[in-house]
Amino acid sequence: MSAGDAPGAGRGPGGVVPSEPGGLLDVLSLAAAVLDSDGRIVLWSPQAQELFGWSADEVLGRHAAEVLVAEEHVGAVLELFVEVMEGSGSWAGVFPVRHKDGSIRPMEFRNMRLQDREGGLYALGIAADVATLRGFERDLALSARLVAQSPIGLAVLGTDLRYVLVNPALERINGLSAADHLGRTVREALPFLDVETIESAMQQVLASGAALVDEFTVGRTRTDPGVEHAWRASYFRLEDPAGRVIGLATSVLDVTEQYRAATEAAEARRRLALIARASVRIGSTLDLDRTARELADFVVPDFADVAAVDVLDAVLNGRPTGAASAAAPATFRALAVAAAHATEAVRAADPVGEIARYDADRLVTRCVTTGRPVLVAHVEARDLPRIARDDESAALLARAGLHSYLAVPLIARGEVLGALDLKRTHHPLPFDDDDVVLAGELAARAAVCIDNARWYQSQRHAALTLQRHLLPHQPPQLVGLEVAYRYQPAAAVGEVGGDWFDAIPVSGDRTALVVGDVMGSGINAAATMGQLRTATRTLAALDLDPAEVLRHLDRITQGLEETIATCVHAVFDPDGGRCRIATAGHLPPVLIRHDRAPALLELPSGAPLGVGGVPFEATSLLLGPGDRLVLYTDGLVETRDQPIDTRLQTLLDLLDEPRLPLEATCDRLLSALRHPDGHDDVALLIARVDPHRR
Repeated sequence: MSAGDAPGAGRGPGGVVPSEPGGLLDVLSLAAAVLDSDGRIVLWSPQAQELFGWSADEVLGRHAAEVLVAEEHVGAVLELFVEVMEGSGSWAGVFPVRHKDGSIRPMEFRNMRLQDREGGLYALGIAADVATLRGFERDLALSARLVAQSPIGLAVLGTDLRYVLVNPALERINGLSAADHLGRTVREALPFLDVETIESAMQQVLASGAALVDEFTVGRTRTDPGVEHAWRASYFRLEDPAGRVIGLATSVLDVTEQYRAATEAAEARRRLALIARASVRIGSTLDLDRTARELADFVVPDFADVAAVDVLDAVLNGRPTGAASAAAPATFRALAVAAAHATEAVRAADPVGEIARYDADRLVTRCVTTGRPVLVAHVEARDLPRIARDDESAALLARAGLHSYLAVPLIARGEVLGALDLKRTHHPLPFDDDDVVLAGELAARAAVCIDNARWYQSQRHAALTLQRHLLPHQPPQLVGLEVAYRYQPAAAVGEVGGDWFDAIPVSGDRTALVVGDVMGSGINAAATMGQLRTATRTLAALDLDPAEVLRHLDRITQGLEETIATCVHAVFDPDGGRCRIATAGHLPPVLIRHDRAPALLELPSGAPLGVGGVPFEATSLLLGPGDRLVLYTDGLVETRDQPIDTRLQTLLDLLDEPRLPLEATCDRLLSALRHPDGHDDVALLIARVDPHRR
């Protein structure tokens, strides 16, 4: 620290700088005394009086040995005096001195011979209390060794924030010698660090006196510019014994290893969290296209700028892919493309729904034929033809700034289904090995969901085909009745249920109207529905009463393993307009008379088919010209968020609106009541009495 560093210090004439009290010499309280050649005291400092207790008036002119030395030590003192005056001219050591109070105290002496102009000789003695001096020596030695041997980087800076001391540990940490530190500021010595933050912290501590502990900083050193390092630095103000600010001390601990471990742990947690979120967001339905979109949307923008999900066409068609040759081409169908931002790279991807055939040298082909990820960390111009589908797409990718590419296979149950194609155009970092692992985890989880959706779609297609094959295709020609009907499978999961309807001409120009619902879903429910529909048509042809038909159906249903179904069965006779209706645990039909408001029929509900042992009862009513009868399954009116009574009232309100033709009425009900994500299928049949129909 320069002399001018002391606050309030002023320079006198000729550059003389006065010191304020409280310095090291003041604390040591050095005493001075001068003896003439006879050993008499001729000069005596105020510090000597403070140290020995004798005033100048009490000692001047007296022999020093007489005043300051115990009798037993006089001989030794005289020998030392002679050695200084006639021999070496100086002596240093500890000697016991008699204090005015009579106590003997060891004092550290520095004695030297003086000569005046006339050749007269004198002895100058400078003394300090041994205990005080040794304490300072111990503190100094301890401080010096601690600073030199500490594994923690230590430095002292003056009030101008220039280095005045740097220990070896800090030299190693900063990759800079002590000589290259001293006299320089942090900005001058270590420009590669965040000097604005560091110097601001130092100035704050210097001004306030409040220490800053464990300030974290990250940067690169001059000797290791390619690796990021981390440090924890503490700053505290230095003051002398008098409380004057003399500078700043800093300690620096290299925590690079801990920082890397913490960074890796945080990255591992982030990846686990990402995978956990993927488990929730990908595969939320059994819809194949939606699952692919969820995967593509999930990985942008945090992981990739552009993502595409392509599935092998053979997989979608239910053909086993088997072990593909590495030299064989591959045919894909694009299921999803997602981008983090508007980019020409999207136009380079295969359009969703289209089929593309790629040769064996294409990277995505290699990915699915080998079942291994393909990584091009740094994409160069020669790589683009193996990534893009054609020359035009390669040019688009080049303009978009594609700099890193990764393709990972979608593998489920040992079968390669396709590939997840990832590109980085704006993301500054290239894909690395850790990204390959993460993408592989995401692809593995998503592949199972895609495979489930694929098999489910296949099963659904089979069930839907069976369902539609078993249901009527064209309304039959009925006497005295006009009918319209609809069937819609469940929309939310693409499920096919066991709902059915039928309009069956029977003897005597009568018509049997049936709507039923087999509990469950899928191909089993569709097959069971087919059996019950066939049985219903057979029983209706026997001219049985609706209650009797339900009794037989109940017995048949009991013979079907674990099957429960509901059903409403009505027989209309155009001769007289008489209608007989019976239900088996089914929702009540709606009767709409041509001059009245719609109403739910109050019928004995009966038990569902398959329960057994419960009688069924038919009810008679008369239907006039224009009257309508609405039969439906619960999928039309039941929802998860509204009571069934509220939904039934909504049905009645819709039917009370200006009456439309039957086909339009079916469309109105489905449009208004059927949720786009309905979780149950719907069968709807509306019959209108028309005496003119023959």
